[in-house]
Amino acid sequence: MGATDYNGLVDDTFNELAKQTEHHEFKLSPKEIGRVTSVSAGVVKVSGLPNAGYEELLKFPGDWYGIAFNIDEDEIGAILLGEDSDLNTGDLVERTNRVMDVPVGKALLGRVIGPLGQAMDEKGAISYEKRLPIERSATPIMDRAGVSMPLQTGIKVIDALIPIGRGQRELILGDRQTGKTAIALDTIVNQKDKDVICVYCAIGQRASSIAKVIADLKENGAMGYTIVMVTEGNNSPGLQYIAPYAATSIAEYFMEMGKDVLIVYDDLTNHARAYRELSLLLKRPPGREAFPGDIFYIHSRLLERSTHLSEELGGGSLTALPIIETEAQNISAYIPTNLISITDGQIYLSPKQFELGILPAVEVGKSVSRVGGKAQLPAYRAITGDLKLGFSQFEELETFARFGSHLDEETKKVIEHGKRIREVLKQNELEPLSVAEQIGVLLALTQGLFDTIPIADMYEAEKAVIKSIDALPESVQKSFYSNDVVDETGRESILAAAKRALSAFQAEG
Repeated sequence: MGATDYNGLVDDTFNELAKQTEHHEFKLSPKEIGRVTSVSAGVVKVSGLPNAGYEELLKFPGDWYGIAFNIDEDEIGAILLGEDSDLNTGDLVERTNRVMDVPVGKALLGRVIGPLGQAMDEKGAISYEKRLPIERSATPIMDRAGVSMPLQTGIKVIDALIPIGRGQRELILGDRQTGKTAIALDTIVNQKDKDVICVYCAIGQRASSIAKVIADLKENGAMGYTIVMVTEGNNSPGLQYIAPYAATSIAEYFMEMGKDVLIVYDDLTNHARAYRELSLLLKRPPGREAFPGDIFYIHSRLLERSTHLSEELGGGSLTALPIIETEAQNISAYIPTNLISITDGQIYLSPKQFELGILPAVEVGKSVSRVGGKAQLPAYRAITGDLKLGFSQFEELETFARFGSHLDEETKKVIEHGKRIREVLKQNELEPLSVAEQIGVLLALTQGLFDTIPIADMYEAEKAVIKSIDALPESVQKSFYSNDVVDETGRESILAAAKRALSAFQAEG
């Protein structure tokens, strides 16, 4: 082939290529690539990503992800959302140009998931409607409504004396093994048939504890309206850190649909410890108790997302029950005081009462609800004043009575009545009571109908009263849920039913 023929063939080839590509647009999509410079326990240092933003999601080899946390001049400190055993110095890191998000949707109800949205219940892949960022701004003040409806826990001592409103943040705190999770579970179980969606977020818990919680929810028919998000103690601190934020985004999805939602954080002590571990590894300056200075901020921006939306935004609500573990009953430690100042009240569980078998071990004197009283049903308000007064008098006199052998009749009467109040406020786990049952028992208590019942018979006597209340006409029972105080007719019918139920026990006594 001659030179002229060869040149002609090349020209023809290029002309053909030009015809084929003249209608195509070539778009380059450059990727910003960095390298791992060091690997620690759950933390990675990365260089070569000059445009990465704070909290941007970074992709590591093997489909592992991390979040850019420290943005320094020469390198980025990232927290890993998984194990670090497969990462090595020199591995490539890629920007994703997005922040961490989580799948949300109605299909998550009844599922057990991880903070990355992965299924953990062997029911197949998670189906979802959309994805929401785990970090979202709290609802502006002007878009919020006042707390006006109660969230019934089914626990007498809480609903009567420390009421919780929908949209409130009520802290549950106490030492280890005092029944903190039990109160949260009772509250979830009590939401059955009340059109309240529940989210339980386990942060750094033992696998056996999580399994028991899930088994209790299934056994009591609560999984149908509950989502369980799980991080275990052996998970990376990064996963434990993002878990409550991811769970809150899922809860907010339902709140923005106009639903009432309850979220339980169990517990924020482990969350604070995971954040402290990450911060120290990233060489952030430690402060009090070695926690970083922004530990208050990470919890306040989490709990501030719980609210009651205005009617214009659907009127949904998100009620938070954060749990905190104290050490040696020290509620003035750093993390407990932080959360007490962030929340709208606290339920304190006393180890002394737990050891004495007074369950739930709620110490009324140290517990308070700063909002729920506004949302409490009027039927409760009519009787809680007498209940609080009688119980506080009893607690003062009980200690005094131990040192005196001669007591006047009035003092003895107050002490005996107080003992009945304490017995009635006891309640077995996973046995929530309806509003009508609680009102019936508490009204009989404040009217002194239990005062002649022997202490040993109190449990059975209370059961008899509950049974008699359940037999009342439906119209009477529904009146307890109204915005009006129980009228005299309803009051008399309750007391008459209670007297009939207690007559056998008084005869025995």
